Amino acid sequence: MIRKRSLIRRTAAATAAGAAALVLAACGGNGDGDGSSGHGGHAATSSPSAPASASASASASQGQHNAADVAFAKGMIPHHRQAVEMAGLAPDRAGSAEVKKLAADIEKAQGPEIRTLSGWLTSWGEEVPAEGAMDHSMHDMGGTGGMDGMMTAEEMTGLEDASGKAFDTAFLELMVKHHEGAVDMARTERADGAHGPARKMAGEIIDSQSAEIEQMNELLGKG
Repeated sequence: MIRKRSLIRRTAAATAAGAAALVLAACGGNGDGDGSSGHGGHAATSSPSAPASASASASASQGQHNAADVAFAKGMIPHHRQAVEMAGLAPDRAGSAEVKKLAADIEKAQGPEIRTLSGWLTSWGEEVPAEGAMDHSMHDMGGTGGMDGMMTAEEMTGLEDASGKAFDTAFLELMVKHHEGAVDMARTERADGAHGPARKMAGEIIDSQSAEIEQMNELLGKG
């Protein structure tokens, strides 16, 4: 019996030694950059930190954004929608082929930008401004300083009722003011925004709409 117990103790000791060796080997494998400090305590803490680090990387890969980016998207969507609505009046009312082409260019450029801006807001967990929310959004621009250049309901009605040369003049004058507001909003985004794609779009808006302002002022000068 004594021998049996002694044998059992030796077997248990060997098993424990083997398990300890396995634990040490595992610690050594996980502590590659830690040198001799890779003890069991490090193995226990390094494992949970890996998913946290991966989670942080995934979050960074989605692109950082800040309040200025949100304000830019929320302000530019209704601003663009109104420009597209104005441009949609031109085919049946404009007298000048140049005004018709300009309106078509505005509609073609700003429609896709509305979809992109809406996608950003959705991905950030923000609400996309509702259709028809233009008037209410004029005073809800946060850091971008107001919805400059937005037409009033009266101005929109006046444009809808105009045709020929009267429409062309009203459209160009109102759209110059509208574009100037968009350029100001885009400059604020370039200065204060953190989201790379939003800042890139803002730069494109500044370039394209500044060129269109110049073109529209030339057309007004012809009149």
